[in-house]
Amino acid sequence: MRWSAFLFFAAISISAIAVYRVSNISTTNKKGTQGIGRSVTNKRSVTQLRLKQYAADLRLYTIKNNLNSRYCFLIDMQLPSGSKRFFVYDLKNDSILRSGLVTHGSGINNTTDTIAFSNKPGSNCSSLGKYKIGQSYYGKFGLAYKLYGLNQANSNAFSRFVVLHSHACVPDNEIAPLNICQSWGCPTISPIFLSQVKTYIDQSKTPVLLWIYK
Repeated sequence: MRWSAFLFFAAISISAIAVYRVSNISTTNKKGTQGIGRSVTNKRSVTQLRLKQYAADLRLYTIKNNLNSRYCFLIDMQLPSGSKRFFVYDLKNDSILRSGLVTHGSGINNTTDTIAFSNKPGSNCSSLGKYKIGQSYYGKFGLAYKLYGLNQANSNAFSRFVVLHSHACVPDNEIAPLNICQSWGCPTISPIFLSQVKTYIDQSKTPVLLWIYK
């Protein structure tokens, strides 16, 4: 009887330890997941705050320059290329309607992850500034939209053939911390995202503004 009792209490003790360890692992994993979730949420909050701050300055700008005062496209170059940083923004309701991945220019001798910006022809760099989206056409990469630089920092955009177009190398979903492909200065998006963006451009009675900033 004593030996049976000893085995009984030993089995109970082992079971209790196992339950504790499983419970402890579960709690740890849950806390870790919550930590990642909070980090992503915080990053999105910062991005949205920046969007709202920039959009506030654009409302009057679009009206003064006879641009679409309801919708605009904002590209936040502080975000990595593997994150969605091209935003279709509703200026009237101060909200994000759509977002997608977008390339930046590779540059010529750029061997780092730092983005090099330039307005110089042949630089293969992105240019910061505001752009007016012009007429569509079909070129080497299919449907594309001409871009006209509205600032000194991007005044050569049209002559550099910097246009808004799509390419299959741009994925539809985020891949950060990995980076996506690079362009020769064009803001290049995925074919599916271009088909969504196309609607806002084609249905607008006035040119749509695109702003690349950091």
